[in-house]
Amino acid sequence: MADASKRRSRGGGRAGAAQRRGGAVIEQMPWNPPVMIDRPVEPLNEEGIAAIHDGAMRILEEIGIEFLNPEALEILREAGCTIDGENVRMGRDFVMEMVAKAPSAFTITPRNPDRKLTIGGNHINFGNVSSPPNYWDMEIGTKVSGTREMCQNLIKLTQYFNCIHFAGGYPVEPVDVHASVRHLDVLFDKLTLCDKVMHAYSLGKERVEDVMEMVRIAGGHTHEEFEASPKMYTNINSTSPLKHDYPMMDGWMRLARRGQALVVTPFTLAGAMAPVTMSGAVAQSLAEGLCAIVLAQYINPGVACAIGTFTSNVDMKSGAPAFGTPEYMRATQMTGQMARFYGLPMRSSGVCAANVPDGQAMWETSNSLWAAVQSGSNMVYHAAGWLEGGLIASPEKFIMDCEVLQQIQRYMDPSLTATGPDEIALDAIKSVGNDGHFFGIQHTQDRYATAFYQPFLSDWKNYEGWEAAGGVWTPERAHGIFKEIIANFEAPPMDAAIREELEAFVARRKAEGGAPTDF
Repeated sequence: MADASKRRSRGGGRAGAAQRRGGAVIEQMPWNPPVMIDRPVEPLNEEGIAAIHDGAMRILEEIGIEFLNPEALEILREAGCTIDGENVRMGRDFVMEMVAKAPSAFTITPRNPDRKLTIGGNHINFGNVSSPPNYWDMEIGTKVSGTREMCQNLIKLTQYFNCIHFAGGYPVEPVDVHASVRHLDVLFDKLTLCDKVMHAYSLGKERVEDVMEMVRIAGGHTHEEFEASPKMYTNINSTSPLKHDYPMMDGWMRLARRGQALVVTPFTLAGAMAPVTMSGAVAQSLAEGLCAIVLAQYINPGVACAIGTFTSNVDMKSGAPAFGTPEYMRATQMTGQMARFYGLPMRSSGVCAANVPDGQAMWETSNSLWAAVQSGSNMVYHAAGWLEGGLIASPEKFIMDCEVLQQIQRYMDPSLTATGPDEIALDAIKSVGNDGHFFGIQHTQDRYATAFYQPFLSDWKNYEGWEAAGGVWTPERAHGIFKEIIANFEAPPMDAAIREELEAFVARRKAEGGAPTDF
């Protein structure tokens, strides 16, 4: 693969291909995961940090977390925790000792090493929508259950857009594939249609072990090479309030033993699964996340871990989840501040409660994404394509979100705040004087092509020009781009022998029955 810095900036199914729609070239920015150049927003003072930390520690010491996994209970008993049935209590000194073993930053290297990601520090990485059971696009016009083809198309968008840096879970659940073998088919599609960082669901040992083996095969690694550094990751959710279930802990421990990256994200909805106060919800979320990191570090000291936040609120009139709210933004910023206090990378999300890709969808998602940036998040899940609180994936929404993500990437470009002589431009100002303009001068001519952000989706014509061009609304433009991307998509290269080995593995595991299910 060509060095990432040499890739052309125009997008296509393959990096560098430019597609045309209506005579206009659709441009996208090059692969360049942004680096935060601003100071994060920190709403807590020192007393606030201490209070939330003390609250999280008292939850772990006095109330405890239920671990519904016997193996995890035995490991934590060996570590000296207090076990009462399935309830685990642990002292703050032990918690901080274990958390201190986790790295403050780590890398994940997918099958294409040019797509390697740094998780931690000032690095921001955006991922696609993950796990909705339903799908919506403008051609269908209503919410429908996901299929493998829909899932494949969203994987293609994940590969196509340079502003999407990692692949989350299934971008839509393909319910037309039996649950026992769904992970095999979708991971085969993900690994062959995409060369970015991959994810494993921690839903039973078969799924986790199968995904680790498929990622190992796709990367051409020996078992020793695979385990030497993270090549993939999992994300687990606690069962709020104050529980970790059996299958997620099982997968968590399996990946920990093999040195793969671990992300724990409590789903604490204030007013429902957490206190109605945001500080209380954040403290509970931290307690639920930190105890899982303690377990991972006790099993494999130094294993890559990140703490996630999914703290939002419910609509107190209906009980429905709300996202992109002021409360969600503050909770994300507060958790980012606490993640830095613990020296841990952080994951957040780009989410909304809207049902279709409309104005509400974009202002809620934009709030979520900017809160992620302001908080210093290192992994931003669901950054493109999420609707209805995570129940719908939409390609139009995916493309609309990518416009926002590109703007965030441009916002973080250090050139915008450079202050050298060329940027201060005194000679240019002098040449124009008091009654000229800057359009035609050499300073502008030398820079006009790259001076400002150029959208691929936004329409900057005036009303008459927009109306004369057909009066196409933004979701409709996004739908046209989606159809063209799919029509022109080319999968990233994969060695024929590796593809054959993947095919053989999938066939064998299907013959063995895949993963057990309850139906």
